[in-house]
Amino acid sequence: MMREFELERQFNIEIESIKPNKGVYLLKTNKGIKCLKKINYGTQKLLFVYGAKEHLIQNGFPRVDRYCLNIDGNPYALVNEDIYTLSEWIEGRECDFYSKEDLVIAAKNLALMHIASKGFDPPENSKLKSDLGRWPHLMDKRIKSFEKMRDMVRKKNNKTNFDMNYIKTVDFYKNLGKRAMKVLDNSDYMELCIIADEEKGFCHHDYTYHNIIMDSENNVHVIDFDYCKKEIRVYDLSLFLIKVLKRMDWNIEYAELIINAYNEICPLKENEYRVLYAFLLFPQRYWRLANRYYYNEVNWAQTTFNNKIEELYLEQEKYINFIEEFKKLYEQKD
Repeated sequence: MMREFELERQFNIEIESIKPNKGVYLLKTNKGIKCLKKINYGTQKLLFVYGAKEHLIQNGFPRVDRYCLNIDGNPYALVNEDIYTLSEWIEGRECDFYSKEDLVIAAKNLALMHIASKGFDPPENSKLKSDLGRWPHLMDKRIKSFEKMRDMVRKKNNKTNFDMNYIKTVDFYKNLGKRAMKVLDNSDYMELCIIADEEKGFCHHDYTYHNIIMDSENNVHVIDFDYCKKEIRVYDLSLFLIKVLKRMDWNIEYAELIINAYNEICPLKENEYRVLYAFLLFPQRYWRLANRYYYNEVNWAQTTFNNKIEELYLEQEKYINFIEEFKKLYEQKD
């Protein structure tokens, strides 16, 4: 266990109790209930995240998991070589992705967050986190990695169920990736990146149900900004849509509901729909799953990996139907 005395000293608190809770620690202290989190990246990146949250608060978007500062005015404690952050514990429930009401509230909140993010200058001693202009390169690299992973499978003597499913499905997703790249190439992606850079906004990059907390008055609190970075806003929107739609059998009505709610606050421009379409086409979930499996990125059981790839395979038809409906509805073409 981390040295509690050091945490107490650096954050100037007294810990009454400490218990694990979904990857973080719930602390009861003399200054109220806090959330303690061990960070797996450096202090310079953390200062970017800290600066981003402070910027949102100053711009009228206060409901975030704001960091507590240590006795030296830094948003972290160093214990041995580990980095910990402390923030207020936000009481509430996770956003219900099966509730249309919650989805409308969450979509509007995402738009408000994007507006509040504009004009952000990262702290001087922070490390800039940005994916602006990088997606053509990232897509190309990930499409090529599908072949590399297929070669890894072919060289294996004892193939697992996951290996067999990967061989069966990889061409389908590789072709989707190529389609997405073509759409992105024939879009105003680079122009949108230049505008986003000038506006100095950022994205959350993990806007999903467990990071969207609704309090007793249905106010939305956004937590866990660890992945936030400079990025065009439709990336956040695409990620949010995918997280919802995979639970909703790729029902186009839910995409409309979310996009309409977002547009009520901060309407998308016509050329943003094309980039959104490219992000919805790109098989990010499939790439991430295969990458985690073949490069041992997470320690899941074989059955977990196999169940996930089979789920992706079983949703293919519904997903393709959704893509065709999205194209028609938002007047897109490949």
